[in-house]
Amino acid sequence: MLASLLGFTVITIDVSAVNIALPTIRDSLSSDMSGLQWVVDAYTLMFAAWMLSAGALADRTGARRAYAWGVALFTLASLGCALAPGTGVLIGARVAQGAAAAVVMPASLALIRQAYPDPRARARAIALWTVGGSVAMAAGPVLGGLLTDLAGWRAVFLLNLPVGAVILALLIRVPRSPRRPAALDGGGQLTAVLALAGLAFAVIEGGHLGWTSGPVLAAAALALVSACAFCVVEARHRHPMVPPAMLRDRSVAVALAVGFAVNAAFYGGVFLLGLYYQQLRGMSAIAAGLMFVPMSAVVTATNLVSPRLSERIGRRPVIVTGQLVFISAMLAMLPLAAHTPVWLVLVLLLPLSIGGALAVPALTALLMDAVPPERAGTASGLLNSLRQTGGALAVALFGGLLSGPGGDFSLPGMRIGLLSVAVLLLATAALARLLLPRG
Repeated sequence: MLASLLGFTVITIDVSAVNIALPTIRDSLSSDMSGLQWVVDAYTLMFAAWMLSAGALADRTGARRAYAWGVALFTLASLGCALAPGTGVLIGARVAQGAAAAVVMPASLALIRQAYPDPRARARAIALWTVGGSVAMAAGPVLGGLLTDLAGWRAVFLLNLPVGAVILALLIRVPRSPRRPAALDGGGQLTAVLALAGLAFAVIEGGHLGWTSGPVLAAAALALVSACAFCVVEARHRHPMVPPAMLRDRSVAVALAVGFAVNAAFYGGVFLLGLYYQQLRGMSAIAAGLMFVPMSAVVTATNLVSPRLSERIGRRPVIVTGQLVFISAMLAMLPLAAHTPVWLVLVLLLPLSIGGALAVPALTALLMDAVPPERAGTASGLLNSLRQTGGALAVALFGGLLSGPGGDFSLPGMRIGLLSVAVLLLATAALARLLLPRG
């Protein structure tokens, strides 16, 4: 349990802690906004793409072995990040980190299932694992700010080394995991990676090179061709990563769309706020990290309330309400400026804390009920993949809009990004209201 919890915690902290370190990374490595976007998205996109087949890999090799290799690669990649002499090397190491994290997450859950055969004990263990992720997300900005201010941004990655060593030591005492037959879809995996990478490049670099520049148009074409190839491969493969029949179910399709939009709003907002606090308001990294503590506390509390609300009033109202709250969060942040009182900033961020925490538990439960038991792992991996993709594309969008003349923080660009995400949420809220069952 401890080995599983530590792995999930460290890959979660890495996401939010690095966001706080971005301004310091920019100054240290002389990076531009595009480079900072890739530092975040290189991790998130690989996490999203490899999540589609990571569960099958854990089944084929055994959960303990897959987990050990994932943790080892994540630890070595973290060392590569810490030693990176420039932005290019840092981005490459983040790619390796994201691929490793995609293996760690499903393997950590498989280890819990192996360790707790009793359903009640397993349910308590999974609840503890989930709370650990919430605590890690809350602690990430604070820890990232503290390490960045006291020891520099490289310390954010060096912290992963002793944690990785402890996990590997704990795994020595964990019994071997059984191997199960599971088909791997190499063609689907390759085309998924190419499609996501091409799309991310087009969105990130489009804001800097121009939307009609040759590299951007080539990346967009690669994304389109790869996406079409992915659909063809999945339709013909005997054991596809994403069964086409699953996507024809209304509840599944809507849950995936909502998951994409909700994560776009949340992670786009976190990326925006980390830069807003430090670049526009001039806060230190520690102060910026502390600004996320109230928001994270509200997220944890709302996560506990959401399942109870779903039982009382149904999942559809909770999912739709969560998105409407998120829309209000995007609109509430429009007036933010350099001299907005801190107390008012914290109040305006309350809807950002509540929206996703309200919707995600309900849409996850909806998805699990909409698919047969043998497809639960596939559906869960697909949901997590699309959620990560939504966050990555939001970072790409916001990064391009936030960079004003001379690299300064652009308030007009921020407002355009917030309105764009609000429109996306409005569309998915309408889909959920029209297509989801009432119960």
